[in-house]
Amino acid sequence: MPAPLIKNLLILAGCAALLALSLKAGAATPAEPVFVPRDEAAGDVSWIRFRDRLLTAIQQRDRKFVLGIVDRNVRNGLEQPRGIDEFNRQWEPDADNSPLWRELPRALQLAAAWYRHDHMPRSLCAPYVLPQWPKDLDPHGYGAITIKQAEVRSGPSGSAVVQRTLGHVIVRVADWEVDDKEPDSKQKWVRIRAQDRDGYIPEEHIRSPVEHLACFRKSENGWRLTSFLAAGE
Repeated sequence: MPAPLIKNLLILAGCAALLALSLKAGAATPAEPVFVPRDEAAGDVSWIRFRDRLLTAIQQRDRKFVLGIVDRNVRNGLEQPRGIDEFNRQWEPDADNSPLWRELPRALQLAAAWYRHDHMPRSLCAPYVLPQWPKDLDPHGYGAITIKQAEVRSGPSGSAVVQRTLGHVIVRVADWEVDDKEPDSKQKWVRIRAQDRDGYIPEEHIRSPVEHLACFRKSENGWRLTSFLAAGE
C-alpha cells in the first residue's frame, strides 16, 4: 500500500476515534434543559403599572393597598378555606416579619405567564416557572435558574471557586437550603447537580416550580390577587 494512502488512513482513523470519544463524553454529561422565561404580560400596560405599584406598596409595608387588592374569595390552598380571613390567618400581614413581605415580591419580580387548571380559571400568574414548566419533567427535585449568568461555586460561600456559569436552564437540586460557610453571613445557598458535578448557587437565582405562585385576574375594579399558594398545598 502506498505510503501517502497509509498516512491518510491513519489520519481518518484518528479522527474517528476522537469523534467517538467526543460523542461518548457528550452522552455521559448531557446539557441541562434550556428554560428561557417568556413574559406573557410584557405588553399589558395595565398589568405592568399594577405590578410596579404593588411592589412599591410591599416595600413600603402599605398594608391597606396590599390587602385591598386581595380578592374576597382568594384561594389559600387546595385543602384550606377560601377568603380573606384565611389569607390573614396564614400570612399575618400585620407582622413586620410576615413571610408575605418576602414571598410575594420574589414571585412578582420574575416574568408572568397565563395559567389554568382544574381548580382555577385562566389567570395571570407569577412567576412563570410552574405555568411554563415542561410537561414531561417531574417538578419535584428540580429547579429553574432564573438569571442569564448564575455563578456555580465549589462551596456555599462567596469566596469559593467559581466552577462555571449557568443561565436559564433546569437543574437537579440536592438541597434547597444550605447555610453559608461564614457563620455571620445570612446568604443561603442551593446545592445543585449539573453534568454529574455538585455545585452551589445563591438561593435567589433559582426557583422551584412548586414554590408559591401568585395568580391574578382583571375585573372592572382592576387586578385582584385570586390565588397565592405553593403548588403542593
